[in-house]
Amino acid sequence: MEFAFYFASGVAVVSTLRVITNTNPVHALLYLIISLIAVAMTFFSLGAPFAGVLEVIAYAGAIMVLFVFVVMMLNQGPASVTQERHWLKPNIWIGPSILSAILLAELLYVLFAQQSGVAIGQTTVDAKAVGISLFGPYLLVVELASMLLLAAAVTAFHLGRNEAKEQ
Repeated sequence: MEFAFYFASGVAVVSTLRVITNTNPVHALLYLIISLIAVAMTFFSLGAPFAGVLEVIAYAGAIMVLFVFVVMMLNQGPASVTQERHWLKPNIWIGPSILSAILLAELLYVLFAQQSGVAIGQTTVDAKAVGISLFGPYLLVVELASMLLLAAAVTAFHLGRNEAKEQ
């Protein structure tokens, strides 16, 4: 499992560097998804499958869909359609596809080769333990984070709304 941890960490670092250095927002989003899945793989290899699943569902799933919708809404007119066709050629998908296939193979290895966390001497963390930790000693931190997210949502709404034009 130690190899799986280091390998997923390396994929996360490489794909994150591709996110930072890429000038095309669609390509950067593809590499960001790979990076988030690689971070989830590190959770799996450390014996925290619940945290890994939450990482995939919350970040690689929901937040990335939101980013894709924002990118789609910002594209306007037929000129952007031709530019997007140019950006999304099949050779663009080679890098993310290779990294995704590597992470899938590693996920299958981690799930079926041994029990999670056995190779590095750790136990599996289940959903109940996470809940007890979050709503026990870390209750104040969880509530402060929820208030911060609520403030960010209200701010985003006020910044993004269209005000009625005065006539």
